[in-house]
Amino acid sequence: MLLTRLIIESFSFAFGSLRGNKLRTFLSLLGITIGIFAIISVFTVIDSLEGYIRNSLNSLGSNMVYIQKWPWAPPEGESEYPWWKYMNRPVPTMEEADELARRSKNIEDAVYFFGFNRTVQFENSKAENTEILATTHDLINTWSLDIEKGRYFTESESNSGASLAILGSELALKLFDKEDPIGKMIKIQGHRLQVIGVYLKKGTDMFNTSMDKRVHIPVVYAMSMVDVRDRDQGQAINIKAKPDADHDEFVSEIEGTMRSLRRLRPLEENDFAINEVSVISNRFDAFFKVFNFAGWIIGGFSILVGGFGIANIMFVSVKERTKIIGIQKALGAKKYFILLQFIFEAVVLSLVGGVIGLILIFIGTLIFSYVADMTIALSMANIILGLTISGVIGILAGFIPALSASRLDPVEAMNSI
Repeated sequence: MLLTRLIIESFSFAFGSLRGNKLRTFLSLLGITIGIFAIISVFTVIDSLEGYIRNSLNSLGSNMVYIQKWPWAPPEGESEYPWWKYMNRPVPTMEEADELARRSKNIEDAVYFFGFNRTVQFENSKAENTEILATTHDLINTWSLDIEKGRYFTESESNSGASLAILGSELALKLFDKEDPIGKMIKIQGHRLQVIGVYLKKGTDMFNTSMDKRVHIPVVYAMSMVDVRDRDQGQAINIKAKPDADHDEFVSEIEGTMRSLRRLRPLEENDFAINEVSVISNRFDAFFKVFNFAGWIIGGFSILVGGFGIANIMFVSVKERTKIIGIQKALGAKKYFILLQFIFEAVVLSLVGGVIGLILIFIGTLIFSYVADMTIALSMANIILGLTISGVIGILAGFIPALSASRLDPVEAMNSI
């Protein structure tokens, strides 16, 4: 009960002092507000960027590999990308995708795909330089796609190369506006294709790719539009593992099968790349460690300045209230009462400044998310971190001034000028 009364009285004195010195309070708040704004805004941006990148990587599939001509990163242990070694590699083929699916016990789906850009037209509406994605049948399961309108290809339509197309949501809106595209005919390079579906909007990932802007057609039909036998059109085989498959065994099996299909001798290097999401993810882990460290350095200096500002103001406060402190002591106030009074004042200052800083960050995230494609969100963890830092800085910045106030001699304090 005594402790509660002491805390309430200390807070009362602290708030009274803050209200009575508005300019000083404002300057103190400004320093800590800038400090908290700097450090938490850096962490908020880093966390949001990390979440955005990881979501984009997850969309590629954590249980999938991509067989391609070009690797996504330099060989392990090397910093230079030896592109000259990869130039003359053969591109993956649809036959290889079929053989991989047939021979492997760990593969759930093996999708062969490539892309090319063409103008897509419906009556007087045009979408120039649109990516045409040509794939075998199982893409919808492998990439976890959803149909908003219409339907997906049947297996026989995919295998026979029917002149059918599924549009991304943005492309459908651009070509058809509010008109229903299902059953309508579009033109690509003089070829007429019937629209049978529209994909659900998914947004753009970190690689600036999106099904929202693509036309999806069967790969067999696409081969009548573009020659992919010896030309690099980004051909790839996207392989999804079975849920219970061992990852190392899965990758080793794919590598062994591909080497067999390519008839490579034991000492020959692979003439294909097995790309995994984990390769990129591991590299980003190192980057984010550096970014977080930089965030602490940048924010740390700002917080240090804010802390010194509060300490300076608290010393001024002690100086101004020396006589009051002497009277309080003469009336029986204990040292810890004076000590807590000034510490609480510093903590309140710091916390209020921290809250204002967090509010400014929150407003900033709303504005940024509204004008940009990427969402920036102030997480609860960063809110707690900001308030914790504010409280700790308040205690540290107020302790020495509070200690000096608690040690004042009551007679000398009352007689001070």
